[in-house]
Amino acid sequence: MKHFVFLQGMPSPFFSRIGKQLQQRGHRVTGICFSAGDWLFWRGLPRVNYRGPLRLWAVFFHRYCLAQQVTDLVLLGEQRRYHKQAVAVAQEIGIRVTVTDFGYLRPDWITFEPDGMSANSRFPRDPATIRMLAAGLPDADLTVKYRDHAGHMARGDLLYSFSNVFLWWLWPNYRRSDNRPPSLLYFPVIGLRLLKAVSGRDRAARQMREITGSGTRFFLFPMQLEHDFQLVSYSPFDSLAEAIWLVLRSFASHASPDDQLVLKVHPWDPGLVHWQREIGYMAATLGVAQRVIYLDGGNLDDLIVCSAGMVTVNSTSGLQAIRLGCPVAVLGQAIYDVPGLTWQDELDRFWQHAEQPDAMLVRDYLAVMTSTIQIRGVYFDEPGLSAAVQEATERLHDGSVGLRR
Repeated sequence: MKHFVFLQGMPSPFFSRIGKQLQQRGHRVTGICFSAGDWLFWRGLPRVNYRGPLRLWAVFFHRYCLAQQVTDLVLLGEQRRYHKQAVAVAQEIGIRVTVTDFGYLRPDWITFEPDGMSANSRFPRDPATIRMLAAGLPDADLTVKYRDHAGHMARGDLLYSFSNVFLWWLWPNYRRSDNRPPSLLYFPVIGLRLLKAVSGRDRAARQMREITGSGTRFFLFPMQLEHDFQLVSYSPFDSLAEAIWLVLRSFASHASPDDQLVLKVHPWDPGLVHWQREIGYMAATLGVAQRVIYLDGGNLDDLIVCSAGMVTVNSTSGLQAIRLGCPVAVLGQAIYDVPGLTWQDELDRFWQHAEQPDAMLVRDYLAVMTSTIQIRGVYFDEPGLSAAVQEATERLHDGSVGLRR
């Protein structure tokens, strides 16, 4: 019998349903709750409420794991404040760690891998190893089978976040585990921004037609969220603005004078920074204001297939671009930054010498990824939720997380 401990997960039934299925298979399951939101999505299962300060959390967790013979730790993202400490403790004393998050592949995949993601992932970066592991595997089936529900996701996020706000006195020492702005600020501004995005749909569509239909060669830079751990923990940048400035400066100095650069704002950007103004100022300073386009909206895949290349910190859109045969330059610590898949030379040379990814290596890479560290399904809506819960349960039960299936 294994003892699975679950920490914070998505604001969905995903973890609690896995826990119940593991119980039915004879395993011991415990959730550790740091806040009211954690409790809300872990009801009906054994739990421990940690109400101590963050500075004592690692000591508590170490003692708990030894006393309760914990064998497995399951959590959402290993870079959250509490999770980072818990992973270090677990690895020190030999507890298996499973990390989950939205999939490296989208839209209906979930990441489910041992120890960590991105820079902390054990997934191979060596082309020869990838090809060896792919031997005998069928091509990845990337046909979309499930759709998630944005409304259910928003509802879960609101319930989780405002439970923590209004019931803070039950867990007075809790510190937010992510870097997102405070809920009382974040939700009003993101709501306003989404309303503006709806009203600006026609304008974005016109811009898209102009960009893709002009015949002018362009490069693409999909912007990421400032609070995303892909930027905060897995990149050399202190801010998104720093990354944008580096890309614009390189583009201004080394791209062909007729080339354009399209910066597409993230669809979930809260709008706390006036990016259009900031980017316009940077581009004007560098003398490329007429060649830099700020885009709020539009279909990313349509841009990718028409672009001469993509520059990204380490967005999952980079992997999508690789799938579509688009040259990609990575600035951060992306899991897909592999020789043969992405540009391995300096960014300054990318604008003139970008190369398409190796199609056979792309095939092998996707085959290995989908058979090891991705599971099919979604977090918030049926039938994809049930499919993901079933597969996650199987992998935890038989100890095959991250192994070829």
